[in-house]
Amino acid sequence: MENLFQLTDFLDPLDLSLISHDEGYLEGQVGNAIRLYAEDFPDLQEADLVIVGCGEARGHAAGTYDHSGPDAIRHQLFSLYYWHQDVRLADVGNVKQGASLQDTYAALRTVVAELVDAGKTVLILGGSHDLTLAQYEAYKSLNRIIEVTGIDALINLATDMQQKSMNFLMEMLTGEPNFIRHYNHLAFQSYLVHPNMLETMDKLRFDCFRVGHVREHMEEMEPVIRNSQMVSLDIAALQYASALSNYTSPNGLTGEEACTLTRYAGMSPELSSIGFYGYSYESDLQQLSAKQIAQMIWYFIDGRHKGLTEALLHDRENFFEFRTAFAEVDTVFIQSKRTGRWWMQLPSRQFIACSYHDYIQASSNEIPERWLRAQERN
Repeated sequence: MENLFQLTDFLDPLDLSLISHDEGYLEGQVGNAIRLYAEDFPDLQEADLVIVGCGEARGHAAGTYDHSGPDAIRHQLFSLYYWHQDVRLADVGNVKQGASLQDTYAALRTVVAELVDAGKTVLILGGSHDLTLAQYEAYKSLNRIIEVTGIDALINLATDMQQKSMNFLMEMLTGEPNFIRHYNHLAFQSYLVHPNMLETMDKLRFDCFRVGHVREHMEEMEPVIRNSQMVSLDIAALQYASALSNYTSPNGLTGEEACTLTRYAGMSPELSSIGFYGYSYESDLQQLSAKQIAQMIWYFIDGRHKGLTEALLHDRENFFEFRTAFAEVDTVFIQSKRTGRWWMQLPSRQFIACSYHDYIQASSNEIPERWLRAQERN
């Protein structure tokens, strides 16, 4: 934990005049419960979730770096009421601007890696979506092989475009050495994505779900996110009516659907970092997008509170067990008595997250697609 105090070399303390209300925060609000790096660096020993801001956007538009976006989100988040006293919060301020984009990547990578290595869950307030690279490289620096979920209207593989925010996925998914065991992409909009990109993702055995599928089968997204150690969410995934600073598309996820997905992320026992990217303070009418992101974070905390009640998988008295067979394969499904979530066993005897629908398919002698895809990757 001593190394965490050295993170001040990479961080600017918060300016409380920019994130606090004139009258301060009321009793019971997040702002009264969170430990902040305003003057002295906070003691993170007891913290579960740690917020770090990074206003770097030069990967999207040259010369753009501003802490206003992360601070605007904080301003809204700290005004919400804090229902989850068992989830302890801290905020270590904003990553300092590097002389170059790569310098900022390196600083954010260092901060996230130190926090994750200390057992903290990190919430990153961006900044443009290419900061996902630094988020991933934190795990790479720790030699951790991870599963990643991206939530975005676009699939950022456009190598013919100069903006790093439009092509960073190519470097992340194909760079060597690579530490991504699997990648999921949620809520892409087909008319914004070249068909060749989907073919590339499928050849790599990655799973992509268009926005219509996500909206119609929201509960099926929970197991997808549950298996992930890292989530990267671009505000472009939300429809314009739910995120007024997003000009990508009039269509997309509703605010409530985005909150459901972040709650799923919070429930994941595996997840150790989530990034919220693509927010533009200057184009945010009446701070409604900042409020939306703040509420998504609130639901992430709510999910973490819910996930704390989950039993360990080997504690079988807290699970219902169902044995079934499909295509001459015997397998086991288990369901948590505490949260109702499901897992299924692969031939390797490893359990992976699944849904009730997978169990129904297997019971009908059909091979669940989730099981098949997992087997293809093994």
